[in-house]
Amino acid sequence: MARPRAADPLAGAPGPAPLGRWLRFAEGAYARSGAAFGQVATSAHDEALYLLLHALGLPLDSGPEALERELTAAEAGRAEALLRRRLVDRIPAAYLTREAWLGEHRFHVDERVIIPRSYFLEIIPRLRGHPRRIADVCTGSGCLAILLAHRFPRAEVDAVDLSPDALAVAAINVREHGVAGRVRLRRGDVFAGVPPAAYDLIVSNPPYEPSALMAGLPEEFRKEPRMALDGGRDGLDVIRRLLAQARDRLAPGGRVLIEVGGLRPAMDREFAALRPRWLQTADGANCVCEIRGERLG
Repeated sequence: MARPRAADPLAGAPGPAPLGRWLRFAEGAYARSGAAFGQVATSAHDEALYLLLHALGLPLDSGPEALERELTAAEAGRAEALLRRRLVDRIPAAYLTREAWLGEHRFHVDERVIIPRSYFLEIIPRLRGHPRRIADVCTGSGCLAILLAHRFPRAEVDAVDLSPDALAVAAINVREHGVAGRVRLRRGDVFAGVPPAAYDLIVSNPPYEPSALMAGLPEEFRKEPRMALDGGRDGLDVIRRLLAQARDRLAPGGRVLIEVGGLRPAMDREFAALRPRWLQTADGANCVCEIRGERLG
């Protein structure tokens, strides 16, 4: 739970000063503000440095020497204004910079989509085989569909979402990543409204937050589209529809991969007959399951 906010976490901002001093000040401001992490970075140091480099127009891979760079008065003003929007207005960092990174890949994001963050970043490079048709259901910004297109350059990928706003953002990313010939944007409620196809692989990072918990999310997370987070009474609403519809959408030997957050125990109870296999992740969360198509009946 976020701590109470300071009256003004940015009081005493350094003005013209080295970037390193600004970084130390910003870390303290994050602590005073009680800001939540997890959308762009997991620590005050990393997110503050990201925003400061952005404010200065410096590359994210700037070396330690950048910390010695003296900010001008104008640059200090830009840095303070950006941090104020983040820490006082609670605007997520990715919405301020209009970008999010998954590994080496940059994606455009804005308030129309959830900010990309997914264990599929680890999972996709480990996928084997030669799928010809792939579906990314609840695609949001299109990031997973694009990562899948990069991983399997001969595959065709359908990127499905119910939100026209999300699909508009996904279109920007599909174009910027040069995969418009292989990633098709489809509007659908799971697969309802999507033309029939036989997929070798269905991937989804659906909304899975139980509705009752939405009001308790940190303010930054409540700035994201609710429909991208709210999974219904127990968090499983979209997942149930996905598994019910997937049986008619999978090619022989096909499989479904779903990221479910903290719902692993609920998945194991409700879908025990499907024998979900939980894929390992570096931090031990192991919240992505694989379900083989033949078990869907």
